[in-house]
Amino acid sequence: MIGKWKTPAFWYDAAAPFAAQKAAALSPLSWLYGFAVRQRFDLYYPVPLARPVICVGNPVAGGAGKTPVVLSLVDLLKDRGYNPHLLTRGYGGSETGPIQVSPGRDTADDVGDEALLLVTKAPTWVSRSRPLGAQAAIDTGANIIVMDDGYQNPSIYKDFSLLVIDGAAGFGNGRLLPAGPLREPLEFGLPRAHAVVMLGEDKTGALDIVRQHTDAPVLSARIVPDADNPDLFGKKVFAFAGIGRPEKFKDSLAAAGAVIEGWGSYPDHCVYTEEDLRELMTAASSAAALVVTTAKDYVRLPDAIKPRVLVFGVHVEWEDPVQLCMLIDEAVAAVHGQLL
Repeated sequence: MIGKWKTPAFWYDAAAPFAAQKAAALSPLSWLYGFAVRQRFDLYYPVPLARPVICVGNPVAGGAGKTPVVLSLVDLLKDRGYNPHLLTRGYGGSETGPIQVSPGRDTADDVGDEALLLVTKAPTWVSRSRPLGAQAAIDTGANIIVMDDGYQNPSIYKDFSLLVIDGAAGFGNGRLLPAGPLREPLEFGLPRAHAVVMLGEDKTGALDIVRQHTDAPVLSARIVPDADNPDLFGKKVFAFAGIGRPEKFKDSLAAAGAVIEGWGSYPDHCVYTEEDLRELMTAASSAAALVVTTAKDYVRLPDAIKPRVLVFGVHVEWEDPVQLCMLIDEAVAAVHGQLL
């Protein structure tokens, strides 16, 4: 049975049916949501830790690209001699933690799909309490913590916060949840960023809005296909995705030259069953087409289906990775001195 939710079309498409009316009707709830976010920051005192914490977050709900940014950041930190551990809430999983993720033991039902991707790069911890999870990582040898999400969580002190913006989607209709995709008011959230990363070309004017609220450095990066992806050029493909903005995956496949004969769009973080995918898999078999999905979706597939599905992976390519590393080094040194 499919769970979770799909990104509402009216958040990003003003031409969607009754877009303005839906946003207006939900505005009172957005006001309450924004008030609750501010109150949460007023009530918490961030816990400082003995090792630096880097937070990678996004201003909108779902689909901005923060997890690929985290994965690329791990490589950069390792190249500089750090021993990073990753920290995530484990959205979609049942574990409250702190628990160190074990790929041979844990499933997406236990720790969430993102944790199973993160652990392929570095030791990963799932913890609803970010301070407890970070401390567990430090006790196990981490000399720097990278948080996947948590920008809107005030419980832990962040030495460096990187805010990720999808250049194609920007801030959507600019409204707070549930009337729009914003997780907090921009005038409150943007000034807390130590740096902003624009993923892809800014097609919505989001950069102008960023400049209105912060003078933090803006870094440029883009999502590119992995070098070891299956060759899909000219091949018939049935694809599916259950991520924040599934159309991004569809665009990536088209750019790789795949001939998309069938498409399935599912809710973000959905837990697939064989029944959910039976029609798509049958149609693909009849058409002699390949079945392709994202790495994040693949870890949520039933084991019986995985051998029949290909993964088309992506990663972040930075325009100037040295600038990002220098910003992190400066932030770490300012609070913790020279760690390495």
